[in-house]
Amino acid sequence: MKGVGGRLSPLGQRRWASFKANRRGFWALWIFLGLFVLSLGAEVIANDKPLVVRFEGRWYLPLLQAYPETAFGGDFETEARYRDPFLRHLIAAKGWMLWPPIPFSYDTINYELPAPAPTSPSSVNWLGTDDQGRDVLARVIYGFRLSVLFGLALTALSSVIGIAAGAIQGYFGGLTDLALQRFIEVWGGMPMLYLLIIMASLVQPNVGWLLGLMLLFSWMALVPVVRAEFLRARNLDYVRAARALGATHRTIMVRHILPNATVATLTFLPFILNSAITTLTALDFLGFGLPPGSPSLGELLNQGKNNLQAPWLGITAFGVLAVLLTLLVFIGEATRDAFDPRKTGEGAR
Repeated sequence: MKGVGGRLSPLGQRRWASFKANRRGFWALWIFLGLFVLSLGAEVIANDKPLVVRFEGRWYLPLLQAYPETAFGGDFETEARYRDPFLRHLIAAKGWMLWPPIPFSYDTINYELPAPAPTSPSSVNWLGTDDQGRDVLARVIYGFRLSVLFGLALTALSSVIGIAAGAIQGYFGGLTDLALQRFIEVWGGMPMLYLLIIMASLVQPNVGWLLGLMLLFSWMALVPVVRAEFLRARNLDYVRAARALGATHRTIMVRHILPNATVATLTFLPFILNSAITTLTALDFLGFGLPPGSPSLGELLNQGKNNLQAPWLGITAFGVLAVLLTLLVFIGEATRDAFDPRKTGEGAR
């Protein structure tokens, strides 16, 4: 898509113009990127450690280095707990602390609640607390980042495997295509969610395990698209010419056919990311997802179900998921329009 000097080629410019023409998808992309970038700095936005400490003329950066309590006049060699009223009094007497906008991390328990947890939104906890006294807004920020990063990792790995499998099927055809197609039909017919629940119940769940388990099934989404593109292109003139000139199968697949197949697969990536986030949320909601205590949107949904007297829990989780998934759908629609040859003039050319 890029031409000389890093500029977009004429085709790339037409695709970008088509993407921008879909105003809903264009603005959804910028909103999503803004939220994602903010969540990447979650430790600076929501943390139970101050950003900067000035004590007895010295500077301290608790986010980058752990300091013992004795460094601030305390009695213990363990890491300082900056929300401790005693330590805050010691620091205030000889210096000051600069706190993040939200002085809670995703696992910080607020022991100064005016009522039993969960508590309603207040000036201290802007979206209230959950049933363990943890700040809901901090958990939402960290949970948003974890969900998107998990979905991006799963989408990238699924795309690599799915594109490779579809390319092999479509390029070689014959018995190779038939055998792989029968395997995919059998494997794809299995109840994915039930199998994930069974497997997750047999091992201690963590991010790596969940990524591997979901990867067992998510790679099949792109196989039909890539397979169809390779089946169509393997007998075209430029592929026959490359084969007659002695090009290897790998060279023909990677350099000649794959770029055309990539155009078709790009339109599916936002929807695969959407599906990955939804599946992770469902597993967390059912209790078979991330380890207990992890910042999870699905776990927050489960808390909303179990604490109907605290509607802010369910409303917050539902609102965040609805906004996130809606933005991804809008981005996917705009991407589909951008790579549609009827709208970019590729078909006419």
